[in-house]
Amino acid sequence: MKLRFWGVRGSIPTPGPETVRYGGNTTCLEVRTDDGTLILLDGGTGIHRAALNLLREMPIRANIFLTHTHWDHIQGLPFFIPIFVPGNRVTLYGPFDPVSGSGVEQVMEVQMQYSFFPVREAELRANMDYRVLKPGVSVSVGDATITPVLLSHPVVNYGYRIECNGKSMFFTGDHEPHTNIYAPGDEAHAAYEEMLVRQRSEIVSAMAGVDVLVADSSYTPEEYATKVGWGHGTYDSSIGLAAAAGAKTLFCTHHEPTRSDDALEAVFAAALARNRAAAAGIDIRLAAEGVVLEW
Repeated sequence: MKLRFWGVRGSIPTPGPETVRYGGNTTCLEVRTDDGTLILLDGGTGIHRAALNLLREMPIRANIFLTHTHWDHIQGLPFFIPIFVPGNRVTLYGPFDPVSGSGVEQVMEVQMQYSFFPVREAELRANMDYRVLKPGVSVSVGDATITPVLLSHPVVNYGYRIECNGKSMFFTGDHEPHTNIYAPGDEAHAAYEEMLVRQRSEIVSAMAGVDVLVADSSYTPEEYATKVGWGHGTYDSSIGLAAAAGAKTLFCTHHEPTRSDDALEAVFAAALARNRAAAAGIDIRLAAEGVVLEW
């Protein structure tokens, strides 16, 4: 398997001299399986750069798995050039949205209304297909098996476990540590905590033994204290997940948009220092645009 990062920033693109080393595009990862099957995880602004790289390969068969439908994970899709080229086949996978009552097809339909974009979805020239996924129900794409896992976020967010010939990885998209909404002593606290323990255990089991874990690590613990409920993790929570799951390599991603490259490296170093015991034996890295890992 081969993993490449095209976008690693959270919330909003941040181009400029202070983000050159790690990149300013929002979330997009490219995965190539052993037989060359193309999988793209999320469609943030990084997917446009992925598209430019794919032009040499057309016609292509692209499988795009969306974790969820917040802007920073979908805003690059109308600029994914292969959707405008006849002969290409693009399948968009993702969750059902209980708020709108629509499936993943709404992602293109809404963004490509004339009010927001000059080309309508009906004018796309590639063969487009939309598939709604259910948590825990695996799908096969080429020689890979992809399993969606429901994670913790204000909207439905799937993490994806990808397995291929004994190799594996897990991408969280956005994920926040589970928090008990009831205070200790409240009559509902114990029952709610029991449910959270079960959910945490299911997520760790879904990640168990992966070669590579790519996890939402937006905040420091101090920052997270003022952002509970926003749907994002910390360096500490990601390291804890990797340790609990027995992951071999952890990439911390979804970098906070106000953080420069220098600041990013500083908070990362501090996180490694305070989590030295949990991090032991794990190869922990900051995700950066252009980084490639093959295993």
